[in-house]
Amino acid sequence: MADIDFKDRKILYQLDLDSRQSFRSIGRKVGLSKDTVTTRVKKMQDEGVIQNFYTIIDTSPLGYTHPRFYLNYQYVTPEIKQEIIDYFVNSKYVGFVHSIEGQYDLALVMVVKNVPRFNYFWERTMMKYRNYFANHVFSLYYRESMYEYSFLLPEDKIEKSDRYRVEVFGGENQEEIDDLDHKILKIITPNARIPVSEIAQKLDSTAVTINNRIKKLMKKGVIVGFKVNMDFPKLGYKFYKADINLKEPKKRNKIIKYVETNPYLNHIIKAIGYVDLELLFYLENANQLHEIMSDISVKFPDAIKNYSYFSIIKVHKWNYLPEK
Repeated sequence: MADIDFKDRKILYQLDLDSRQSFRSIGRKVGLSKDTVTTRVKKMQDEGVIQNFYTIIDTSPLGYTHPRFYLNYQYVTPEIKQEIIDYFVNSKYVGFVHSIEGQYDLALVMVVKNVPRFNYFWERTMMKYRNYFANHVFSLYYRESMYEYSFLLPEDKIEKSDRYRVEVFGGENQEEIDDLDHKILKIITPNARIPVSEIAQKLDSTAVTINNRIKKLMKKGVIVGFKVNMDFPKLGYKFYKADINLKEPKKRNKIIKYVETNPYLNHIIKAIGYVDLELLFYLENANQLHEIMSDISVKFPDAIKNYSYFSIIKVHKWNYLPEK
């Protein structure tokens, strides 16, 4: 594991809240100078703890939907498996590709505007690779709540009653963006800390114009946050997802309200055509997940019918913004 101390964790926590804020601002919040924050961030980047800074885009206001597939392999060699992964990574319709272990082998989230074209893509995909999939499970991904990395800090430093969260996927208002907006999003999505002056230079524009465009995209709910992407195994954590079927669905919101106080909770997902409740955690091991589920069962007797879980082995693609 990486050798990071409490001050590093406080910096990571602030970068998770807003990775675009200045190092001077972070320094004021964590009690360090700007130069010290800069040095510590550089060290964590060199060690691979910090992988990149990214922008969260909600494409729903732009008219996109998000089909999701869970796949199980069969009859695959390592070469065929890599070919399948590369195929999805290189597709303009696929935003997220994760190798997982547990109930499924591969998770895909699509970013789709033209459903007939996507259907044609998926039909061709099945013609090409159907024999390598034992089964595939479809659902429509429509809401994701992302919570801050509270587990990075001691519990007495966290305000559990009102955890910060970002709502992704599911913006109801339809918004129009032009070619310049799309180019800005394409640049800032994988690099949240890029200066507006650099974006302006790349796009032959002005810093004032770019800054105003970014502010408008935030106001429209297209840009919903700026985050830090970390190598969590180097911090001793692994990504676990619990898929829960409820015996009493009416208790769903109460369960969510309760589990939101858990500092290890990072996502709650809503999808049409899948399970009743999807909870995602960063945990040290699977035993912690079972303890969390047991605690929920004690708090809400007979509310949970059953649950399954899996963990993410590798993230192959993570892209909120589709190609035009």
